[in-house]
Amino acid sequence: MAGHGAAPERNEGRPVDPVGRISLYDRLRQGGGLLQDGAPGGPVNPLLRMVLRWVRRPLLAALRLWRRNIQLRVVASTLLMSLGVVLLLGIVVIGQVRNGLQDAKTSAAQSQATGGFKVAQDQADADARGEPGATAGSRAQLNSGVWLTDLVQQLASGGQGVYSVVALSSDTQQPFVDDSSGTRAPRSSGDVQPERSVPQALRDSLDAEPGTYMQHTRIIRSSGAGEPALAIGKQLNDVNGNPYQLYYLFPFTQEEKSLSLVKTTLATAGVFVVVLLGAIAWVVVRQVVTPVRMAAGISERLAAGLLQERMKVTGEDDIARLGESFNKMAQNLQHKIQQLEELSRMQRRFVSDVSHELRTPLTTVRMAAEVIHDGREDFDPVTARSAELLRGQVDRFESLLSDLLEISRFDAGAAALEAEPIDLRTVVDQVIEGAEPLAENKGSRIVVRGAEQPVIAEADPRRIERVLRNLVVNAVEHGEGRDVVVRLAAAGGAVAVAVRDYGVGLKPGEATRVFNRFWRADPARARTTGGTGLGLSIAVEDARLHGGWLQAWGEPGGGSQFRLTLPRTADGTLRGSPIPLEPEDSRRNREQAQDGAPAERGAIRAAAPGATPAPRPAPAVADPAALPGSGTRVVARGEGGRPTAGRGAGTGGPRQGRADDDREDGSGDA
Repeated sequence: MAGHGAAPERNEGRPVDPVGRISLYDRLRQGGGLLQDGAPGGPVNPLLRMVLRWVRRPLLAALRLWRRNIQLRVVASTLLMSLGVVLLLGIVVIGQVRNGLQDAKTSAAQSQATGGFKVAQDQADADARGEPGATAGSRAQLNSGVWLTDLVQQLASGGQGVYSVVALSSDTQQPFVDDSSGTRAPRSSGDVQPERSVPQALRDSLDAEPGTYMQHTRIIRSSGAGEPALAIGKQLNDVNGNPYQLYYLFPFTQEEKSLSLVKTTLATAGVFVVVLLGAIAWVVVRQVVTPVRMAAGISERLAAGLLQERMKVTGEDDIARLGESFNKMAQNLQHKIQQLEELSRMQRRFVSDVSHELRTPLTTVRMAAEVIHDGREDFDPVTARSAELLRGQVDRFESLLSDLLEISRFDAGAAALEAEPIDLRTVVDQVIEGAEPLAENKGSRIVVRGAEQPVIAEADPRRIERVLRNLVVNAVEHGEGRDVVVRLAAAGGAVAVAVRDYGVGLKPGEATRVFNRFWRADPARARTTGGTGLGLSIAVEDARLHGGWLQAWGEPGGGSQFRLTLPRTADGTLRGSPIPLEPEDSRRNREQAQDGAPAERGAIRAAAPGATPAPRPAPAVADPAALPGSGTRVVARGEGGRPTAGRGAGTGGPRQGRADDDREDGSGDA
């Protein structure tokens, strides 16, 4: 149980969205959508909600593993970066290889095509000069169709599988000597479809301007299959002077096989490199993480009280030096803790022994004081007053001695809980009956609310009566003659009793310090009134012994409220309190009601000690003394007399009268 046996409010410390006042992270964890029912775009489709819930579990598990395992993060990061480097390197290498193969293919194709064009033109010129005496018409009739076919076959005979030769008629308007159907038909080697394999743009370029042109294309076979290729063409004249277009088609089959081999090799090598780098990273990180995990486990065991735990140190490297330093730190801590434990045992034993030893002389002093007090009427006024003071201080000393004995039992862990089912209404009635004379003397009235129904809990009646007596007597003494309200409530597995006064209240930070032993609001003042200074310290220990909370709230000039929350059963666990810690009639709630904002009503849910406090609706001022788990809250006086809600502020307003300086945790013991 953290702090002073108290717990802060639940659902605190996490940012919320402005629409639903529910944290977005909690919505996703709970399987809900980002849009609420009734919000723009809602309600959420039930099927989508089901899919989100189905996907949420593995995602949360993976996210939790990712956040908790540094070795996984390092190895995954190494794999991703290695994969990126391998991919980038592969893209660069493949691009370089592709460009090299393409340049080599283009250079070889240009040389081959240039030689073929020269051979074709020389062949046409030689055939034209080798037939003296024949007319042009007769040469065309005998040679124009057959000559072009023979030329294509002759040129393609030396490049089987390396290139194909295609001859197409020219689309120029130059007249043909022989314009028969066979003269203008396309010709090709192999199973190439000439007109589909040669792009029209390349043919138009040859017709437009003489020269050698090339363009990337696809060779279309008779079977319909195609393959990428480079087409190089030139316009020539046949044996009869008729223009035609001669093309060399060079397929990239061999280059594609080479490039595919390079890709496969790079992919295989890349996979092996990435896996190898991941394995290396795993081994290296494991060598570093394993000692860290060992240190974390030993630290947890040290925190659990196993002070003899030590790290296993091997080698002389940095990790070994870290282990040695850790072991030295643990040894020093163990030595210091043992010294403190021994000192604490000596102090507890001293307090216990002194308290017991003082009982005998105190009994004698009390008897003498009673005799003197009974005969004070025969003394002079000064001596009679001294007799009264002597009796009062002896009573105070006896009360202090009893409290010291009780505190020593708590410190020694010897306090025993004798729980039984009790009705807190009965305990409250007994406490009020005992405090009535003091209330009448102070001009106060004690009002009980919520006593209509039984408030049953398994508790130690003696300890609960002592706690409530402290709270009620404190409220009466510091209530400045105003009413004191005692409220009872039960809900779920908890019961609560709250004592509200309307006196000077508490300054910022005092709500936590009020439970400290011998604490006073003004240390400069002498302790002349009130109890022993140990009342609330014993009360909070009694609350912890029951597994309950004792919490305080206050505001300067607005009074204070102390709330005792207990589980219904002796072995129960508290998850909330049926009474809000800040009363409904606090200054902040009243101003909210005047401004039209609803005040806090009903029980304020309280989390287990250690939760993080949530921000209040009003601007809060942090109080270093009100740490998480204390469950205390103080409202400081802001500028212009307006309060600012928070868990205490650095400095409070001016002192609110005499009783504020006399407020101390044990005033209820008088």
